[in-house]
Amino acid sequence: MKRTAHAVWNGSLKEGEGKITTQSKVLNNAQYCFNSRFGDAKPTNPDELLAAAHAGCFAMALSLFLGKEGYTADELDVTSVVTMDVDKLELTESHLTLKAKIPNITQDKFMECANAAKDNCPVSKALSLKITLDAQLV
Repeated sequence: MKRTAHAVWNGSLKEGEGKITTQSKVLNNAQYCFNSRFGDAKPTNPDELLAAAHAGCFAMALSLFLGKEGYTADELDVTSVVTMDVDKLELTESHLTLKAKIPNITQDKFMECANAAKDNCPVSKALSLKITLDAQLV
């Protein structure tokens, strides 16, 4: 299985801009720029996209691990915050925050499944940065 995305950049780093298109066209010539990555501009940026990928992948992986244990979540609400060390131009951490509604699960089984998903979702495996997790049953 392969998935693709395409990016085009025009101009200098600070004044230029780019466009990203994904295979599914969910992003179709979506703009990105220096100020969206290092400031507060509206367009997307690679770090935000990585955070979205990590949150979504983790949620799907957790659903898999829960299913193997006989549980089905009512809701898995996941946020990923990707941190960059701007001076080193290095992504340093992805912090996952999970609020989960899972009927009849114990706290121990919940944490076992959540940690398994954190360590084994494909995006986690692809990242060479620190991955942390705060998980809460609600």
